[in-house]
Amino acid sequence: MFMKKALTEHNLFIIAIVLKGIDGVLEFVGGILLLFISPTLINKTVVLLTQHELSEDPRDWVATHLVKLFHDVSFDTKIFGSVYLLSHGVIKILIIYFLFRKKLWAYPMAIIFFAFFIIYQMYRYFLDFSVGYILLSVLDIFVIILTWLEYKRLKTYIRGI
Repeated sequence: MFMKKALTEHNLFIIAIVLKGIDGVLEFVGGILLLFISPTLINKTVVLLTQHELSEDPRDWVATHLVKLFHDVSFDTKIFGSVYLLSHGVIKILIIYFLFRKKLWAYPMAIIFFAFFIIYQMYRYFLDFSVGYILLSVLDIFVIILTWLEYKRLKTYIRGI
């Protein structure tokens, strides 16, 4: 029974860090793209993508918030967003790389960085009251727990050798 539980936790850990790795790559690519796309093009793209939905329902919550969010994208906002996405992406990619390499120091480092991400997401939540920040934080807590369990399992395994 213990082995089955450990295997399930390990498989969940692998799935979670693969998803975090994909998220890191997408953030990195998004940060690069954001560097080269003008704020006007961003605004026009959001309007184009939401116009059909808004023509059907002018009060559509998601579409109206997206248009409002991207309407006033300034150069400074674009640079901040790009740096934010690039740094998040690079950190996640490196952490995931070292977790796959089973570097013991990477597990506590991952927990620390994911905890910082949660703190920032909660800060942003209290500014914007977006449910997305709560969902991301819950997922990050789940990943932290799985990382801690995997770290304990790996340390026990290494001691047993």
